[in-house]
Amino acid sequence: MKAAILVEPGKPMEIGEVEIDAPGPREVKIKTAAVGLCRSDLHFLDGVYPYPLPTVLGHEAAGVVTAVGSEVRHVAPGDHVVTFLAPACGTCGLCQNGQYTLCQDSSLQRSPEGQARLSYDGEPMAQFLNLSGFAEEMLVHENACVAIDKDMPMDRAALIGCSVITGSGSIFNACGLRPGETVAVVGAGGIGLSAINSAKIAGAGEIVAIDPVASKRELAKKMGATKTFDARDEDVIQQVVEATGGGVDYAVECVGRTDTTQTAWKVLRRGGKAVVVGMIPPGQNVEIHGPEFLQGKTIMGSLMGSGHFMRDMPRLVAFYLNGQLDLDTVIAERITLDQINEGFDKLRSGETARSVIIFDQ
Repeated sequence: MKAAILVEPGKPMEIGEVEIDAPGPREVKIKTAAVGLCRSDLHFLDGVYPYPLPTVLGHEAAGVVTAVGSEVRHVAPGDHVVTFLAPACGTCGLCQNGQYTLCQDSSLQRSPEGQARLSYDGEPMAQFLNLSGFAEEMLVHENACVAIDKDMPMDRAALIGCSVITGSGSIFNACGLRPGETVAVVGAGGIGLSAINSAKIAGAGEIVAIDPVASKRELAKKMGATKTFDARDEDVIQQVVEATGGGVDYAVECVGRTDTTQTAWKVLRRGGKAVVVGMIPPGQNVEIHGPEFLQGKTIMGSLMGSGHFMRDMPRLVAFYLNGQLDLDTVIAERITLDQINEGFDKLRSGETARSVIIFDQ
């Protein structure tokens, strides 16, 4: 199958042929329909986060099931599915505690001693985050995909696989925002715009967007932000605190930097809660002055929105189909697999929201 292969960090991906195995008893083979270019991929592409190479990146994907293993019951050939990078076993202590995105059950991956799901030039290949979506096909554990309504357009469905479920989950699950409460979203990229849109759906009383790019602040307004601020202003924290009457109830950090995390912390009211969904690079630390904890504020990290994707993704599809969730505005362009490196160059510039690769169906 045709795939974009990362051979060396910091260099363009190579378009080449990768071999994919047949499904095992609990595995699903999917013909990829669409996959989003996510900043999380960019971290690995640029070498900020290490990963075994070569590999096929891509984790925000949707497609059509073409084959299933003998023990698979919840999806069947012909189903339209969205994939998920953090599959849950459903039975471990974390899953039983409702922390599905934190599950690390090794049975969800193939044994290192067995046949690899992917191979390149005849050698086993590391699968990226259980998915490897920048390819014409995917082979995943059955718990890494969920069937969705076939009326859902595939390019919008792909976004739900990462940016949307992360952004919406930060509001619905991690924050638990209730109608009338206030929230600030730091970073108006794909995840941030989804958080803003979800805060609107949840009935937030005030939705603040903080971003250095004017065009993204305009997108934030379209998605539901009631106030926007330029992150480059030296007094942006003071501006937000004053404009919200002492700070917001919740702040969601969607960038993955220490300074933006501190911004999220500092725009909180006393007793507020900061949720960090951005990927802060290894070795970097967030500094919080000790006495500030006496203000009753809390800070937490959230992987993929802290939810249960088997439950949340179909609900998000329903939100889109009934007109509540705006996914059309988030997509900046639709490209081919051959244009993937140019798409990531645009993502690095910070000027666009989301590029989506469309595969021939």
